[in-house]
Amino acid sequence: MKKVSIAVPCYNEVGNVRDMAETLTNIMKKLPYEYEIIFTDNCSTDGTRDILRKLVLDDKHIKVLMNSRNYGVDGRSDRNTLKYVTGDVFIGIACDFQEPPELIPEFLKYWEEGYKVVCGQKTGSEEGTIKYACRHLYYKIIQNLSSVPQYEHISGITLFDREILERYVKTDYDFQFRFAIADMGYEVKLIQYKQRARKSGKSSYNIWRSLSFAINSLVTTSTAPIRIMTVVGMGLSFLSFLIGLVYLIMKLIWWRNFQMGQAPILIGIFFLGSVQIFILGLIGEYVGEILNRVSKTPDVVTTEKLNIDLDAEEEKGK
Repeated sequence: MKKVSIAVPCYNEVGNVRDMAETLTNIMKKLPYEYEIIFTDNCSTDGTRDILRKLVLDDKHIKVLMNSRNYGVDGRSDRNTLKYVTGDVFIGIACDFQEPPELIPEFLKYWEEGYKVVCGQKTGSEEGTIKYACRHLYYKIIQNLSSVPQYEHISGITLFDREILERYVKTDYDFQFRFAIADMGYEVKLIQYKQRARKSGKSSYNIWRSLSFAINSLVTTSTAPIRIMTVVGMGLSFLSFLIGLVYLIMKLIWWRNFQMGQAPILIGIFFLGSVQIFILGLIGEYVGEILNRVSKTPDVVTTEKLNIDLDAEEEKGK
């Protein structure tokens, strides 16, 4: 019998984690698959861990990884979770119920039809018009600047075959799955849905974290900003040369009557200075991305592993 692995990252989800476990269990019991549900807790401080410890006692299908600190929803924590996945197919879903777990049977149906990647695609959101509009703008920018066509509004719930999983874990740890699947070139089945409001709690993603994520995504998927700034720099240099030449000619023609003045000079200096600072900041983003990729960062430290088959884990690591 085929096995389905469902991974649920969580951080301070005390009001959602039990309901999510019950919902996923009820869904999977009706399907002809073996299954496991892996909760990865990123050092919650609100009682989520206590609930997870109780859940594993009642159901051996539920497994728990508890990290030593909050490694974030994306990146290293997700990669660490994939080490413990034993299923033929993997499904990732957030713990906040914004993505409907009821879509899982439909995801698996398309997987059985031959799709190795199935993603949920948001057509709207109950989280707020302004926030959704900002996300839409973000995806459009990524789409237009990326050298590889990207998929818009896919996040929260995804399915990929074991073959994709093994390829994905070989990429850089901070390379998002949504960008990796576009780069791999596999045919992707998109299932559209409207994102719900959080069932309970508050998102840990504030404006600053969202902005950081957007910038990192842009830097990861495209070198177009660097080239744009190169062109802008060349254009401004040429424009500055022309302005300087025009001022020189006007001064030579009207030597006694034409006053050069300090205002144009100061404006030009401040303008060019601000452009240089912006370009240096952009270059710094790429240098930082290079640093992250070449740095030998430690593996994720997992302080507790509940219902994890340690023998299988050791065998897999050999």
